[in-house]
Amino acid sequence: MAKKLESTFINMVIVLTTVSLIAAYALASVFNVTKEPIEQAALKKKLDAIAKVAPAFDNDPNADMFKLVAFEAAAGLDSLEVYPAKSAGKLVGYAVKSYTMKGFSGYIEVMIGFEKDGTIKGYSVLKHAETPGLGSKMPTWFSNEAKPSHCIIGKNPNNTKIQVSKDGGDIDAITAATISSRAFLDAIKRGYETLKQGGKYE
Repeated sequence: MAKKLESTFINMVIVLTTVSLIAAYALASVFNVTKEPIEQAALKKKLDAIAKVAPAFDNDPNADMFKLVAFEAAAGLDSLEVYPAKSAGKLVGYAVKSYTMKGFSGYIEVMIGFEKDGTIKGYSVLKHAETPGLGSKMPTWFSNEAKPSHCIIGKNPNNTKIQVSKDGGDIDAITAATISSRAFLDAIKRGYETLKQGGKYE
């Protein structure tokens, strides 16, 4: 009859260590299997956003991406990714991945498309945790061209004050979501001003 394993401190440590190593291996295996699909999904989301907001292009903006020092950068977020849009070798505009930390729930990330002169071509909200039904209206509220008082498409921050009207700006805030609106427009302004200080407008 096999001798029963004594329940000692050393035996417990060995068992726990073995279980921990098996669990760590299993987690690492899952991570390696899912890492590439997650990265591919993130890349597709970014490329789709660039195609949606930038002027029509025939280059690869992702391959041509460069970074600029962010206007009024937040701690740890000192640069913005800029994706030049070109047609027949000529620059037609940019897509800029911008952000704000001023949302009702904190961080908001947007992709903004600009014409060469800084006119806003389009935008896509990439990340946010704003209140459903209120701040979450950002993707449609500011792009509704039938409502020019709160639409930013076709406007140039050089001659339009990209702030909510309550703060003396030219843009109407989302109803009952002024904080989210201020934050969204802060991200738009950061994208515009970053290109401006980088000397990228014609």
